[in-house]
Amino acid sequence: MTKGYDYIVVGGGSAGCVLANRLSANPAAQVLLVEAGARDWNPLIRVPLMAAWFMNHRFHNWSYTTEPEPGLAGRRIAWPRGRVLGGSSAINGMVYTRGNRGDYDHWAQLGLRDWSYDRVLPFFKRSENFCDGANDYHGSGGELPVTHPGTKQPLYDAFVEAGAQAGFPKNPDFNGEKQEGFGRYHFTIRNGQRWSTARSFVDPVRTRPNLTVLTGAQLLRVVIENGRATGIEVKVGNEKRTITAAREIVLSCGAITSPTALMLSGIGAADDLRSHGIDVKVDLPAVGRNLQDHLTVRVSHACEKPDALYDDRRIDRAVFNVMRNVLTKKGPASAFPLEGGAFLRSRPDVEEPDLQIHFFPGIPVTTGARIPLVKPAPGVHDGYGFTGTTCQLRPESRGDISLRSSDPLAQPVIRANYLTAQADRETLRAGAKILRDVLRQEAFASMNSHEIAPGPNINSDAELDAYIAANAGTVYHPVGTCRMGVDDASVVDGELRVRGVSGLRVSDASIMPALVSSNTNAPTIMIAEKTADYMLRT
Repeated sequence: MTKGYDYIVVGGGSAGCVLANRLSANPAAQVLLVEAGARDWNPLIRVPLMAAWFMNHRFHNWSYTTEPEPGLAGRRIAWPRGRVLGGSSAINGMVYTRGNRGDYDHWAQLGLRDWSYDRVLPFFKRSENFCDGANDYHGSGGELPVTHPGTKQPLYDAFVEAGAQAGFPKNPDFNGEKQEGFGRYHFTIRNGQRWSTARSFVDPVRTRPNLTVLTGAQLLRVVIENGRATGIEVKVGNEKRTITAAREIVLSCGAITSPTALMLSGIGAADDLRSHGIDVKVDLPAVGRNLQDHLTVRVSHACEKPDALYDDRRIDRAVFNVMRNVLTKKGPASAFPLEGGAFLRSRPDVEEPDLQIHFFPGIPVTTGARIPLVKPAPGVHDGYGFTGTTCQLRPESRGDISLRSSDPLAQPVIRANYLTAQADRETLRAGAKILRDVLRQEAFASMNSHEIAPGPNINSDAELDAYIAANAGTVYHPVGTCRMGVDDASVVDGELRVRGVSGLRVSDASIMPALVSSNTNAPTIMIAEKTADYMLRT
């Protein structure tokens, strides 16, 4: 048994770092933040361009993988998740988008009235330090830098202009009054470096005497006694520790690990738990269900006019640019090449955008370091190009996460069930058609570009569906596995308290009843802000 605390936050990611900051602002409360990964000491974490490397390697990455997906030609899909203080905010693409009014008003229509757009907007603004200052939709003076991209890249301008030529509006602020249109994303980058939630929310308050940050601590289970969460068991190195919490424990482990943590603690579908030899504390079948994710498909063009990314990928230049950023915070590695974006409606009768586009200079199969004199694999384009990816924002398909065994270190079983709903196939196909049309507009004519993926031989709906099944991948936005709701079948209530257990909450993307129409980092930070508000008012 080790020292006890008032609050224990498990998971030092996008939500957990925010909670640690807010809860420890009360000097009378002893707060422990527990993270399974390492401290964020690695200077490469702060280099924006290194995000692509971290998402494709096991370093600081849980490297989860789905089961074979029937809707994706039986392929297993890699699901990177951050394994470091800062969580996925330390390895993600740093895009800052919130979703639209309809997302949160839909939550309110489900009975969660305190989660309407008007009621969550102040919590988005509370965290934010927007580069243009405060207005009706943005905050100033918060911990999280939100900035405009500064890359002088003509391909981004061409992309926005191509959207206008295809009949869509331009939008200077996807987080403003309206979401729809073509424009450039905001980023959690400042002065040429990434600002994760660890850097934004934990680093400034590390010296608080009432805040303890414990890294390298693997959660084994939440200790539940007489219907109350009283502590946690963790493994630190070869040592097992039990740490008590006098007031509350919050799981902020993410949409994959929060439900598995509940199951390992005896909260979940009773028969499933018993099959793994786990003592049932609360029979709650919804744990691990309702899994949702954004699925994306790409359209790539080769072009003759140079784009900077291809030249900068040459290994000597890539190393130089990374080191330049580490030492000076300047240079090409100071931005993440995903600045172009759009939110669109797949059909005129859709009220809010149901498609999102990410645009970048380059082609995915050639975005690794380029070694001179080494030929690419057969059929791989090695040259200049640009790519757009489109995803369906509000999928109807639902998956689940379950335990593989009672071993807390075993990877869970992840079934995303992509494209099992007919509407998802139709919407993603429509998105691919729209994107193909946009990238063929006159704005790109001076670059003498031509489509190489899907390619000129893919034209019919059946051919496009087959291309999507063979090539679509995740946008890394899993949510929903500890669903918030007003019904008894939900995992947590409207204040994120776990049903059937006192002193235990979940606060991360897993509580979303429905996936928001955007990247999920900013909404997860908002969820943590609201959780802290609930906790500090009790």
